[in-house]
Amino acid sequence: MDLRGLVNNAARWLNGEDDADGMIVSCRARLARNISTLPFAPKATLDDQEQIIEQVLGAAQQGRQMGNAAFFKMNTLQSNERRLLVERHLISPALAESKGQRGLLFNPDESLSVMINEEDHLRLQAILPGLQPMQAWQEVNALDDELGGLLRYAHSEQWGFLTACPTNTGTGLRVSVLIHLPALVVTEDMERVMRGLTQMTFTVRGFYGEGTNAVGNLFQISNQSTMGVPEGEIVEKLVEVTRQIMAHEKEAQAALLKEAPAQVEDKVWRAYGLLAHARVLSSQEFMNLLSAVRLGRSLGIIDGISSGFINQLMIITQPSHLQAEAGVDLSPEERDVRRAEVARRRLAELGAA
Repeated sequence: MDLRGLVNNAARWLNGEDDADGMIVSCRARLARNISTLPFAPKATLDDQEQIIEQVLGAAQQGRQMGNAAFFKMNTLQSNERRLLVERHLISPALAESKGQRGLLFNPDESLSVMINEEDHLRLQAILPGLQPMQAWQEVNALDDELGGLLRYAHSEQWGFLTACPTNTGTGLRVSVLIHLPALVVTEDMERVMRGLTQMTFTVRGFYGEGTNAVGNLFQISNQSTMGVPEGEIVEKLVEVTRQIMAHEKEAQAALLKEAPAQVEDKVWRAYGLLAHARVLSSQEFMNLLSAVRLGRSLGIIDGISSGFINQLMIITQPSHLQAEAGVDLSPEERDVRRAEVARRRLAELGAA
């Protein structure tokens, strides 16, 4: 597969299904696994890393789920190509920046992927649209069963699955949702929500996960504890916590609309107008404007725009996607011009449909 082709690929997690009134973009279930016969990542040599890749590819090719998956070695890709994979949530920023023999497997609709030689030998991921973390867990669990039947995982009867970082030991499971919380940000309640989540052993991260910042009022909420709790309970607790946060966000949205309806509508339509007509848009400005349009859709102020359209627009206007579509190197200023062009074109096409 040509990475440029990913720009227009219909990734399953972007389609807007089960979006919970436009609030939930996607959900993810990720498993950390290691091969017992080879050193863990911090001690692995280049030869060890090559052996890990060979074993994982061999197991994947024998299985049903990843038999037609695309594979890329990170050290054969340019930095912009690796960044494009980060923007599509297929790899972590850490894998994109790391050295050595590392790779990525992913299926055609990008719902299943395996990072090879990141912090652990394998990071198995299922990413789906909306609030479907149990389905995501079931899909990644099926992949884990398939690969685990062909690879000998590092496992302890006492501690569970062994990982490079002790915080992942046990189930090795991290589940998360990518949630849009503009009203809680405006009302300055996000800090209180984040403190409450920490007390419940959940954490809030940015748009691309650990070590990244929130953009466009999008936050990633995930579990911290992976040991001593069955996987199903971890998923159920995430859903429960997410629904509580959604309720707080809806209350904040209702309060904003009650206290300043004209100002809220003005913010939404100004944002739409800028997206439809601006000639230069920075990444930060674009994400903030798109957040206002997403809020307008949730509140029923604006219609005719689906969550799927918003999600797809959000990704194809990221810096490396713009660069890939152009097929030439673009300066930051040129990307800002091109981002505005893409937004105008896509909204015009939507209006003409």
